[in-house]
Amino acid sequence: MAAGPDALSLFAAIGLSEPKARETLKNEALSALLREAVTQAQGILGPTVDKATGTLLYNVASRLKDQKRLRFLVGCITSRKILTDLQLSAALEYVRSHPLDPIDMADFEHECGVGVVVTPEQIEEAVEAAINKHRAELLSERYRFNMGLLMGEARGSLRWADGKSIKNEVDLQVLHLLGPKTEADLEKKQKAGKAKPAEVERQQKALEENGGVTLETKSLMEQLRGEALKFHKPGENYKTEGYVITPHTMALMKQHLEITGGQVRTRFPPEPNGILHIGHAKAINFNFGYAKANGGVCFLRYDDTNPEKEEEKYFTAIRDMVEWLGYKPHAVTHASDYFDQLYAWAMELIQRGHAYVCHQRVEEIKGHNPPPSPWRDRPVEESLLLFQGMKKGKFEEGEATLRMKLVMEDGKLDPVAYRIKYTPHHRSGDRWCIYPTYDYTHCLCDSVEHITHSLCTKEFQARRSSYFWLCNALGVYCPVQWEYGRLNLLYTVVSKRKIIRLVEAGAVRDWDDPRLFTLTALRRRGFPPEAINNFCARVGVTVAQTTMEPHLLEACVREVLNECAPRAMAVLEPLRVTITNFPTEKALEVLVPNFPADETKGFHKVPFQATIYIEHSDFREVMDKGYKRLAPGQPVGLRHAGYVIAVQNVIKDAGGQVMELEVTCTKSNSVEKPKAFIHWVSDPLVCEVRLYEQLFLHKNPEDPAEVPAGFLSDLNPDSLCVMDSALADRSIRSAKPFDKFQFERLGYFSVDPDSTEGKMVLNRTVMLKEDPGKV
Repeated sequence: MAAGPDALSLFAAIGLSEPKARETLKNEALSALLREAVTQAQGILGPTVDKATGTLLYNVASRLKDQKRLRFLVGCITSRKILTDLQLSAALEYVRSHPLDPIDMADFEHECGVGVVVTPEQIEEAVEAAINKHRAELLSERYRFNMGLLMGEARGSLRWADGKSIKNEVDLQVLHLLGPKTEADLEKKQKAGKAKPAEVERQQKALEENGGVTLETKSLMEQLRGEALKFHKPGENYKTEGYVITPHTMALMKQHLEITGGQVRTRFPPEPNGILHIGHAKAINFNFGYAKANGGVCFLRYDDTNPEKEEEKYFTAIRDMVEWLGYKPHAVTHASDYFDQLYAWAMELIQRGHAYVCHQRVEEIKGHNPPPSPWRDRPVEESLLLFQGMKKGKFEEGEATLRMKLVMEDGKLDPVAYRIKYTPHHRSGDRWCIYPTYDYTHCLCDSVEHITHSLCTKEFQARRSSYFWLCNALGVYCPVQWEYGRLNLLYTVVSKRKIIRLVEAGAVRDWDDPRLFTLTALRRRGFPPEAINNFCARVGVTVAQTTMEPHLLEACVREVLNECAPRAMAVLEPLRVTITNFPTEKALEVLVPNFPADETKGFHKVPFQATIYIEHSDFREVMDKGYKRLAPGQPVGLRHAGYVIAVQNVIKDAGGQVMELEVTCTKSNSVEKPKAFIHWVSDPLVCEVRLYEQLFLHKNPEDPAEVPAGFLSDLNPDSLCVMDSALADRSIRSAKPFDKFQFERLGYFSVDPDSTEGKMVLNRTVMLKEDPGKV
């Protein structure tokens, strides 16, 4: 719209300044609505519109979502039914909550305070009641008291009172009670000191129970409760921007609420064609967490509409991972549970003229600009017969599809609803040879299960139009789809196709190889489910895609394991040490605390004999500057043993490699405190220890700009190091797969399922925060 003199004078007539009018004209949609509102108002009030009315007209044009209600609201403003912005806010909320005509004027006027007069006496009484309630605090804190509290309580009892009038009355009564401000009142209030790190950490660790899962209260839980994500309430789907309202909407919503009782319902809908990965953990936390945080339920629904790629092991693994993360589905369902209903609805869709059988091949309709189908306008009866023929197996694969008549948000024309696949289904066998697509199935399954919030990642935003369209085309309850950003990690790949290529190339063993970021792999490596949930909580829920560094996930792992993984001692590269003056003939027993910071959690016994083993890296023949561990002339303490050892003799093999040390020991309380204390083992278990580094060398192995030769060329040759002769103290000998320990100075470790009775296998989950080479 041009910023001509007519437009400027029109907006100036309602009290807009010239700069404000020019700024408004830059927004074509707003200026068009405002022009219409002002023109209507002038037709009723004449060319002069007072500034208060003009302000209301501007606010209604800028805040109104449903433009068809403009004339109604302008009429309320010009007839002096709506006099304040407070009333206008109530009116806007009312018309948003009542999208269908006719509006019940009596109910509208009641909800918007039409005709309500608040007298000065009422304001005086309400303020006086608020002051009396807080009189003691007022007298104590004087003018440092939060006066907004008094105003809020007064307004709470007088919803339609003028805010300025309430403030003036509060100021007057407070002055009467306290008298004028003194010098002490005018002194600035000292700012509260910043919480110490330990206090902050304690506050952050205030966890809230969430269906067996603990999530940090200051991150995801707040968002799930709606403090950051302003989702609609159950039954108020129509308040969502873009939601399609039909003459049947309110009746369907009423029926929906009768069935659900107004509870929040979500669903986690994985396709059972692969193993879940870290991105799915966010989806699980979001879907189950949002439902739990709002007193609702979440379904685990398998999207099993593609029998060629689905296997029973994936169904089992998906449910295992959901439950491992601590969530219990309200019900476990399958898209295939509804195949009969979906087919009946497809027939109805054709009968209503919204779908047709098409013979274009898949390769013809790929991409965003395929040629229009020459069969789009074929007769309904013909499409019905052909679709029945598809079901009876009268066509070859690819010879016919059922397509829906709509244009999606991304411009894609007529998405496919059904295709032919002569592949037995794992649940229905060969009963069906036509299978519905995601675009057709998902919203209808959500409708059947009366889902309130269909939460999905951002790439499905282009399907939102088809989601709303299809439910309304069939006249069934329509849920609301909400999109959020995916969670990705650097230095990894998660797609099924690429993981299969890694397995086939021998780069990883299988889907649960601990170098991958599938959930089964993370469990095998020793990542606790609480840590994964905490990581998802810290990432939060955003619209933008989130790509995180793996070390942020590892930090969450350390926080959890630090509290739950008992300490033990192990040596990865053993060096034999003989104590020549061992103080007793028999072995001693040393008590080692399971958690040194909290000895109430118990102790375990470790044998201490004349032969012990230390890390090879804890000894040097020649000391460098700053080196603090064992060397000739530099003793070290043995952790927990109460002894200090000093080198007497270095024994080497024929090649000059150090094979053994002979040392003497002295009680630590009778010698000068050594510069360092090292870990050790005696009479140990022989174990296999697997140390892991990142699988890929570059942050984005799938990015051709970073890795031109493809992700398989970017493998880290040092991603796995196997120490097959590591030694651990015998306190862990009865450990079971997935049991976790902190090996002092080395990191956190988890027992691998490959362990046998003859040899324990341990995976290093993560290193300690500190470099294990520094003590």
